[in-house]
Order: sequence, then structure tokens, then C-alpha cells
Amino acid sequence: MLIVHYVNAMTWTPTPTTWRAPAPADTMSYPPAEVFAAGLRNHHIANTAYPIAHQQTFKPYRVPRSEHLDVTRAGLSGFENMCLYVHVPFCETRCSFCEYTVVGKDERSHTQVYVDALLREIEHYDQIVDLGSRRMHGMDIGGGTPAFLSVAEIARIMASIHARCSFVAGADISIETTPKIAAADPAKLAGYRALGIQRISMGIQVIQPDLLKLLNRAENGVEHHFRAVEAIRAAGFSRLNLDLMYGFANQSLDSWRATLEHAIALDPEYITLYRMRYKLTRISHQADAVTLDQVRPMATLAKQVLAAAGYHANPGKTTYSRIPGDVGTSSYLARRVQTGIPYIGFGLGSQTFTHTTIAYNDGAAGKTLRPYLDSVAARRLPIQDLYDLPIRQMMGKMCAVSFYFGEIRRAPFLAKFGVPLEQVFAAEIEFLVGRGLMQLDDDALSLTPEGVHAKNGIIPLFAAPSIQGYLIGRDPTVADDLVRNRKIALRVAG
Repeated sequence: MLIVHYVNAMTWTPTPTTWRAPAPADTMSYPPAEVFAAGLRNHHIANTAYPIAHQQTFKPYRVPRSEHLDVTRAGLSGFENMCLYVHVPFCETRCSFCEYTVVGKDERSHTQVYVDALLREIEHYDQIVDLGSRRMHGMDIGGGTPAFLSVAEIARIMASIHARCSFVAGADISIETTPKIAAADPAKLAGYRALGIQRISMGIQVIQPDLLKLLNRAENGVEHHFRAVEAIRAAGFSRLNLDLMYGFANQSLDSWRATLEHAIALDPEYITLYRMRYKLTRISHQADAVTLDQVRPMATLAKQVLAAAGYHANPGKTTYSRIPGDVGTSSYLARRVQTGIPYIGFGLGSQTFTHTTIAYNDGAAGKTLRPYLDSVAARRLPIQDLYDLPIRQMMGKMCAVSFYFGEIRRAPFLAKFGVPLEQVFAAEIEFLVGRGLMQLDDDALSLTPEGVHAKNGIIPLFAAPSIQGYLIGRDPTVADDLVRNRKIALRVAG
């Protein structure tokens, strides 16, 4: 087993930060009621994914490639505490609901070439920012399907990280698998656990064979699930999360209940619920068939069924835990959501987030390896798009992601931005608290049970004005962005 060196965790107190000036669209002000209504009207795109319409709302802040190195170095300076994300863009098949960076079948055999490039990227970042001087609060190995890689390939990644980085006490490393891989290769799981990976997440999504077939996921049916969990437990994992999805056009309330009950029977520590997000998927044309009146009862049912089985979450939180005091997510996601901690994303299409910048690696658009491999080979940062953002955009990003936990914590917001949450969003908080949709206490601004069902209207209230204006002007009955996105997804999948 690799030896992991830990350092003591300390309260995260970032140094004072200077942000760039906003574009005119981000100096506007809109009535909370108008923004709230626009979010509900556009509920398929008004969610925790941020930004919305980036080609329009982020365009003024795009950094030329010639300045990537200097802006990246500046963005990653001035703080010690951070997290890491490693992206593995390989899957056995591409699910129809997938919006993430996954390469096509012609590139699935290129895992060794990809890991070679990944290690060179990690080395490059170490030379720029001195990773050894930072305190890492967690690392996720995501995808795609990270378990597509061999134990030896994951070991190479882990060795590179541990040779350069120190993790604070309590920080974990999490990885993802599919039921089929977990059931078929118990030795692989044991190998991952021996490398020091403490947490594993497995995508169940749904269990109905007809729906699995429509989603191009029939190979990961229920016949694998119990053997997969047995293999995970035999490997020594005591922290297992199962992902479930709802909000599909062909999904009934009864079938959703069956999926929930099946997941409970597998006895994981955690269950995470994801509402289907149609943007950039091959089934985005089905979005119009899914209404809030359909998904709200599904969320209510899930809360009831999971609570009866001992799984609990605060209102609006997506991950349910049966372990008292355990939020259920990886420490990477917990720190990212609760404190807005910076992180570096390594690999194809990965996102890097600092106090002032957001970057997306090569391959995020075309979902092919070549741009990423070429950049790494040329010894340049493999960045496709880099944005140097004003404070309101960075606030919008932090707040949107915070709704994974159903709340925005006040102290981390103040520490990150130097201004109280209730001062920046006084009108919005008054609007929400007055309608019983959120509650404000000394710790956080939190969703109420009533607010959970209006989350798509609530999240945009904390977005930058350019995004609010976009939503107000978008009529979902005539908008063609989801159609255009589907064409892109189909072309990429082909």
C-alpha cells in the first residue's frame, strides 16, 4: 500500500483577492420575482450547473491562449488549501443521458497513452504552483468510468499525486465504478482499496430493463448489482455510494419507487439522487415531456422512502446518508460545496476553479483525446477555455454548487469574498424568507421543505446578472438551444 503523508488541517482563510471589473451585462439589476419566475419557467437549465449559456455570459471574460500560463499562475497563487480532481474519460458505452466528457469507442484502447499524458500534466502544474506547498482536502477520480482503468494505471496516477501532495487528516480519495465492472473484476476493486482509495461510488441510475435499454445502459442491469456490492465489500470498502436518477420522460412514479427500494436493499452507506439534466445529451429532445409536476412528486417520494429506511438529508441535499454525522459525499465534493475551496482538475475536459478563474481543459467540447494529447506534448497547459471572472460571477458559481447541500454557508462566503451573504443578496433573501422558501440562521441560508420544490427558481437568484437576464429573455417554448445541443451530442457520439 502507498504511504500517504498527512498534514494538519487548519481553518481555511484565503488571502484578500482582487477581481476583474464586470462587463455591462453583469452590472444590471433584476427584480427577484422576475428572476424566480424565469428560473421555474426554464427549470431544465436553471440548476446547479453553472454558468448558463457560457458562450454568451462568460464571453467577455475569456482569456487568450497566449495568456493562459500567466493568468493560471496568478489564479492559483495566494492560498494553501485546495482539492484535486482527476478525470478518466473512458466508458464501456456512452449512456444516452450523459453530458460529461467521454471519448468514443475508437479511443477506448488508448488508456496507457492517456495516463502518460495525465502524469505529464500533473508534473507541469507542480512546476507552476508547487503542489507540495499546498494542503489537499480531498481528491475525486471521476469520469467517465475510472474503473475502466487497470489497477496499475490507477496506481501510476496515485503515485504521481502522493509524490507531490500532502493530504490533511480526514481527507479521502474517491473513485467510481459501474455494476458490470465491479461484479466482473473483484480483484480490481481490491487493488484500488490497497492503493488507499477509501470511498467508492457506483451508478445504478434506474433498474427497469426497458428504460435501461432506452438509455443505452442495458449492460448494467440488476443482474450485476448484488454481486457488485459483494465484491465492493470484499475489497474492504466501508463507504459505498449509489447514484440514482429521476426525471426521465419514460419513468413512472411506481418505477422510481422500485428503483429506490432496490437501492436500499443493496445496503449502501449513501444514496445520491440526480434529477436528469437534458442539456448536451442525446435525449435533450425529451425535455419538454418532463414537467415540474412530474419531478416534484418523485423528489417527495424519494425523501419519504429513504427516510423510512434510515437515510437522511437536509432539505434540498442530493446525497442521503445513513451514518450519523457523515454528510455522505467525498471530502472533495464536501469542501467544494460547503466552502468554495479551489481545486485543480487534471485530464481531458476537467474543470479548474480558483478564487478568480474557471478553466476547462482541452477535449471538453469535442470529447476527443487529440487536443489534450497535443497540448501536453507541446508542454503547454491543456486548457481549452480560461475565464478571468468578476466577483459576481464567482459568487454565482459558489452559490449554485452550494445547492447540492441545499444551503449556502455564511462564514465560508464571507471568508471567500470579504462581504456578508446577506448584504450582497439582501433583496433576494427577503424575497425567499418572506415566502417561506429559505430560512436564515447564524450558520447558513437554507432551503425549507417548501423551497425544495422551487429550487430551479431559487438558484438563479444568486447567479450573475448576465445569467439572470438570459433566463428572463429565454422562452422555453421557442428556444432551440436544447435542439442544437442534441445535434452536438449526437455528432460527438458518432
